[in-house]
Amino acid sequence: MSHSYDRVALIGLGLIASSMFWAMKRAGLAGEVTGYARSQETRDTAREIGLCDVVYDTAAEAVAGADLVVLCVPVGAMDSAAREIAPALKQGATVSDVGSVKRAVINAVAPHLPDGVHFVPAHPLAGTEHSGPRSGFAELFDERWCLIVPVEGSDETAIATLERFWQKLGSKTDRMAPDHHDRVLAVTSHAPHLIAYTMVGVADDLSRVTDSEVINYSAAGFRDFTRIAASDPTMWRDVFLNNKDATLEILGRFTEELFALQRAIRKGDGDLLHDYFTRTRAIRRDIIDAGQDTDAPNFGRSKT
Repeated sequence: MSHSYDRVALIGLGLIASSMFWAMKRAGLAGEVTGYARSQETRDTAREIGLCDVVYDTAAEAVAGADLVVLCVPVGAMDSAAREIAPALKQGATVSDVGSVKRAVINAVAPHLPDGVHFVPAHPLAGTEHSGPRSGFAELFDERWCLIVPVEGSDETAIATLERFWQKLGSKTDRMAPDHHDRVLAVTSHAPHLIAYTMVGVADDLSRVTDSEVINYSAAGFRDFTRIAASDPTMWRDVFLNNKDATLEILGRFTEELFALQRAIRKGDGDLLHDYFTRTRAIRRDIIDAGQDTDAPNFGRSKT
């Protein structure tokens, strides 16, 4: 099997980077995979579990000679990571990322990259509530979308090679403009996470009053909120700080809808509530039909 890239460097060694490594090994996509993480503890763990062929103690060493460099750090750390690797990048290399926000990442990374290096941002829509180097697994990207978000002037060959690379990792790919990406993700990911954090926070306040009944008697709705709210706090802090406008717009719309439902409940308007829930239920069916979730009993959870 021909390699997509002879050498791939992963900067940041959390869930996404570790899953990329195992998926690359599964598909034989790279000759050598190098890695770097800011924390000594993370680097030691990566070496211990065989994550990456070589783990370096500096980002510059990790990217030297790499054909593809993937920035797998929180959005707020992209600027410093790009500064660190820029002098060591080889001519003709592709730099990409896995950030949940695209406009802010482009603004942070692009100015530092030298001429002759291709910048092709990307965002795999895959994750779990776990983080860290031990959390990765080869199947994370299977049948999930990876959005490729080229910048103005991105080299078409570099874009197409990165698309094929993600497809071989198991993903379906699509191309999207940066601002459109950030607006779509504000609806599908960012605002729902903030709402989940809020609901869990409210329940935490209540549980102090009710002797942890909220925790003991958690029904499926609240459990799903807690799963979402268990996500990496640094990553999500950076997402909201860096996708401010789109997130605030969607949260404004959410608040309006919430007020409308509050009014319907107060007035006893059963017809409005039934119609609203019928319309929103259909979206769940569309998500299942699109293969983005399972309709197995209990949402596919095991009985244990």
